[in-house]
Amino acid sequence: MILSNTKSVTVFGYLLLFLLFSGFVSTVTEAQEAVKPPVNPVVKESGYRYTVGPEDVLEISVWRNDDLSKVVTVRPDGVLSLPLVGDIKAAGLTPSELRDSIVDHLKEFQETVVVSVIVLEVNSLNVFILGEVAKPGSYTLKRRTSVLQAIAIAGGFTQYASKNKMVLVREETINEAGKGAEKIRIRFDDLVKVGSKQNNKYLLRPGDTIFVP
Repeated sequence: MILSNTKSVTVFGYLLLFLLFSGFVSTVTEAQEAVKPPVNPVVKESGYRYTVGPEDVLEISVWRNDDLSKVVTVRPDGVLSLPLVGDIKAAGLTPSELRDSIVDHLKEFQETVVVSVIVLEVNSLNVFILGEVAKPGSYTLKRRTSVLQAIAIAGGFTQYASKNKMVLVREETINEAGKGAEKIRIRFDDLVKVGSKQNNKYLLRPGDTIFVP
């Protein structure tokens, strides 16, 4: 009788431990799901990614090699110069792509290379805002900017502006060589509609020109 009771207690103990452990695993799993970074729908939808351009200032750091580590400015031709590496294409590459390119070049001199590329200044995102705006001219942008935001930077429309007849002239980029200039007609009314995706669709790129008739 005592043995039977002992066996029942043992089975009950195992069952209790199993339930507690299952609950613990479930709680941990839920916690892990809760701390996952959310997907940014705006970035995903716009497809935006920063690429290095002329006049951008970069800090190139090579681990345990002060002679190769330096702050450089990308030349107007999109190239930068580094010791040992010499001239290397930078424009049109993301910082991580540029880092990988530098690593590949340095592997000719040492087998293990650790490189970091830090963007100190963004000077390549130049756009032109012309026509019936308060302050037409060339502007250097420091972050992602929409057409609507660019108009605000230029002081807004004049009283004579035809807001619904704007034209965005987009020149070919390094990654789209041969495509030629593209003219995109933009309506102000579409940009300010509640829930409109047009404003995020036309995030400005280097060399873009907005003309307001």
